[in-house]
Amino acid sequence: MPGYVSLINKLAAYKKMDTQIQKKLHIYQVTIIFSVLFALVGFSYNVWRMEVSEENSNIRTACFEMLLELSSLEQLIYIAHYDGDVKEGSPRKGWVKVGLIADLSVLTTDSVEKQAAALKKVWSAYWSTMIDSKDSTDQIVRAIDSVRSEIKLLLISLE
Repeated sequence: MPGYVSLINKLAAYKKMDTQIQKKLHIYQVTIIFSVLFALVGFSYNVWRMEVSEENSNIRTACFEMLLELSSLEQLIYIAHYDGDVKEGSPRKGWVKVGLIADLSVLTTDSVEKQAAALKKVWSAYWSTMIDSKDSTDQIVRAIDSVRSEIKLLLISLE
């Protein structure tokens, strides 16, 4: 009988070891599942953040290009009106700039796009008299300033 007791004790010890191994395996499995979920959440956030950053970068680039074109258009208007130079202040150059501003505004927000459309409408109404009429020049410059102000508000609001 002493051999049987020894065998039963060994079996109990193996069973106890088997239970400890199962507990460890269970902990490892939970840890692996948690790690995979954590990695998935981290990757998802990173992808989302990169998309937002890329969108903001595109908006900034479009805004800066629009600001350059707006200043160039304003300069063209002043050259045409105050200097009377229809070659450097050619309305055709102005149409190209106004068209480019309208095209770039699509890459920004609705408010900037609306202001750019308003600029195009004002330009369409006053370009032919801007050389001789201070009122026409002022109307166009006010429309340029409105677009410029809206762009600045947009740039400030970006993350």
